[in-house]
Amino acid sequence: MDDELITERRSVAFPQVFGYLRHITGGMARHAALVGCLTEYCQQHELTLGGIFTDRDAAVASHSAAFVGLLDALEMPDSYGAVVPALSHLGSKRVAAERKRQITATGARLIVVRTVRPTRLNASSDRQHKGMRDVRS
Repeated sequence: MDDELITERRSVAFPQVFGYLRHITGGMARHAALVGCLTEYCQQHELTLGGIFTDRDAAVASHSAAFVGLLDALEMPDSYGAVVPALSHLGSKRVAAERKRQITATGARLIVVRTVRPTRLNASSDRQHKGMRDVRS
């Protein structure tokens, strides 16, 4: 049997992640709340937040300066992944799909703090509110 110490007893640094935000509307309080969201998530999940890259331009391009900075940071050898408050921070569906591809191409993980999963009750009430009926097979 190997007498080497198990992982929990070794001093291992928390995995390093980098945040990405699209902050188009709202003031500094909104930006501070988004940064707080990422910071708290990382603390709760034992991740080291190495920095946060923020886009403030309403025109979303897949290669904005902040996003390119994020990709550069993800190329570092000790980088674990990118963290976003919600997928909407990556942009429209088309842009988000390309950005997800670019993030995973670096070998990094994409971590989403808040995923939107409609519950059965919410989805049903939304359809009723919009005048839609629930069709079941």
